[in-house]
Amino acid sequence: METVEPVVDRDAVLAAAMASVTVPDGAEVSVAVLDPASGEGASYGRGVFDTASIVKVDVLAALLLRAEDAGRTLTAAEKSYAAAMIEKSDNDSTSALWRTIGEADGLDAANERLGLTGTAGGDGPLWGLTQTTAADQVTLLRQVFVADGSELGEASRAYVRGLMGSVVDGQRWGVSAAADGGADGSAWALKNGWLRRSTTGLWVVNSIGRVTAGGRDRLVAVVSRGSATQAEGIALTEAAARAAVSVFTEAGGTGAGQKSS
Repeated sequence: METVEPVVDRDAVLAAAMASVTVPDGAEVSVAVLDPASGEGASYGRGVFDTASIVKVDVLAALLLRAEDAGRTLTAAEKSYAAAMIEKSDNDSTSALWRTIGEADGLDAANERLGLTGTAGGDGPLWGLTQTTAADQVTLLRQVFVADGSELGEASRAYVRGLMGSVVDGQRWGVSAAADGGADGSAWALKNGWLRRSTTGLWVVNSIGRVTAGGRDRLVAVVSRGSATQAEGIALTEAAARAAVSVFTEAGGTGAGQKSS
């Protein structure tokens, strides 16, 4: 007689894991995770959040789509901007590429092709105030890290992955905390975003990327707002990322184990 595996409500498992995460008073967090091998995922929290610098992955994806459509590779200048934008989170480079893609209109057009349905580009030059959801960020990560169904060609996807795996030392926090070896290992590729809102003094702190845990890859996106300090926001994103990965590594899931920018 064939054995039928029980259906796991991963949203419920993630909600239970998030119950042990300390969320500072007044702060909000949303997280989404996907096991690309099985296609199973989970999400927690709702709402639309400022991207801060995680939008830089989206900007690069939009740029690469434009280049592919034109049948060309990136120019030397575009490559220089892209590397600084992802690896160092350089804002001037981002602004240059934001203009190249046509600002919010260009980003929104690219996102329609990429399958992001809850993301809207920031007004004028304010790319950091692009609005997004954790689920949309996982959709974007899937475009980069999974070949099947991606709008991006393999060379473009490999290029983004390489840059996300080469961020500077001081920015290797966030979802990397859920990877084998943590931030000191090579089992991650990420982009973080952080922004202190001038109106409230509170922090937006986000992290997206691919982590390897228990021998398997997971795509994780954490978005948050309302932390009193950047350090507090980083701690929240890292705890949420660990909770997301635990959905698969600990709870009867798929897998073998377990300042402004």
